[in-house]
Amino acid sequence: MSITPEAKPARLNIRVTQHQKEVLTRAARAANTTVSHFVLEKAYAEAQALLAEQNRFVLSDAQWREFIRALDAPPKDIPELRKLLTEPGVFDG
Repeated sequence: MSITPEAKPARLNIRVTQHQKEVLTRAARAANTTVSHFVLEKAYAEAQALLAEQNRFVLSDAQWREFIRALDAPPKDIPELRKLLTEPGVFDG
């Protein structure tokens, strides 16, 4: 995600030690950006990565049975999808 200078409606305040502030300031300077932009870019990227790793979900017994039923059901025949997957595409030459 690239953060643009457009107006942002929400504010986020954090408290840091003097040492943390100095390190962040030096890192932002090395990246040729502002501390706010640097912190937001890095925190946002880390948040996206963490959320992408969420691969576990919990279901009740009834929800689990319904989920398994859906997985075990025969696939639906969708003519448009069958055509898409069987005919040559624009990159096939």
